[in-house]
Amino acid sequence: MTIYLIGFMGSGKSTVGKILSNLMGSGYVDTDALIEEKYGPIPKIFSTYGENTFRSYETSVLKEVPNGAAVISTGGGIVERDENISFMKDNGVIVYLHTSFEQIQARLHNDTGRPLWNRDIQEKKNLFQKRIEIYRDCAGITITTDDKEPIMIAEEIKEELNWNKGINVE
Repeated sequence: MTIYLIGFMGSGKSTVGKILSNLMGSGYVDTDALIEEKYGPIPKIFSTYGENTFRSYETSVLKEVPNGAAVISTGGGIVERDENISFMKDNGVIVYLHTSFEQIQARLHNDTGRPLWNRDIQEKKNLFQKRIEIYRDCAGITITTDDKEPIMIAEEIKEELNWNKGINVE
């Protein structure tokens, strides 16, 4: 089974994804890392080619990820394209890591490597509000991450997968 982790930037998708893949004994892929391997640094892609080109790269990489027993950490904006949502729904389970804006802000306050975070506070809040609705609508499972350690979140996802889907992930 393929598990797609979605959520706003700074929600812990990469950290939790690595832990979850170890718990489940499955593969792990980070779509942002694949984009950087294939196309170069994300900030440079944004500054040179723009967000639309980045989103095209993101869609391409998502579709290249092998299906099967794997945990896939996606970029925060993967849900900006309906075709990505459809692809993830058709090929696995979407798990939304819900994190409050306050927690995101605390985690990313010194992060300068995220092009869409380097904006004024109102733009960040608007983007967060826009995406939160999309995340909720497309997720099969939602996990709240505020004030939880990554291992707790990964264990909660594993339990939810077993309980909701009747799937033995051992």
